[in-house]
Amino acid sequence: MANRADEAVSRFMQGYNCAQAVGSVFADDAGVPEEVILSAATGFGAGVGRTGGMCGAVSGAVITLGLLFGGTGPGENEAKDLTYDLTRKFVTRFIEKNGTVSCTELLSCDLSTGEGFARARAENLARTLCPCYVKDAVEILEEVLASTITSRQSTTR
Repeated sequence: MANRADEAVSRFMQGYNCAQAVGSVFADDAGVPEEVILSAATGFGAGVGRTGGMCGAVSGAVITLGLLFGGTGPGENEAKDLTYDLTRKFVTRFIEKNGTVSCTELLSCDLSTGEGFARARAENLARTLCPCYVKDAVEILEEVLASTITSRQSTTR
């Protein structure tokens, strides 16, 4: 069986957007139907709806962290703080590896413009660059989750 990062890349190459590909491979962990993550992540692809904003693979990881650790109400400050902390760790590691979380900067192409989007298509950037970011996002998220579980286990002993 393929590992989770490879599965996310496979899903991306099949047509799921970057956020969907990353988030969907964690559906079981989050205890939600895969369709929920796929729907929720739809608008985050291509740097949030082709605006060139935050990389969709990063957004998919952040959505996953929220599903795993986030609270559901205004009084759940501990859950919110944990989710923010894990999100910062994830983003920091992604930036260390790739230099940025900006879709525009990662692709060296602004998807929010017609010219940039056409160039991305012509140069096949979604098939040559984005799979690496999808894979990185899943691998980094797995590292963050593993360190969180290890940390929680050591504080409960």
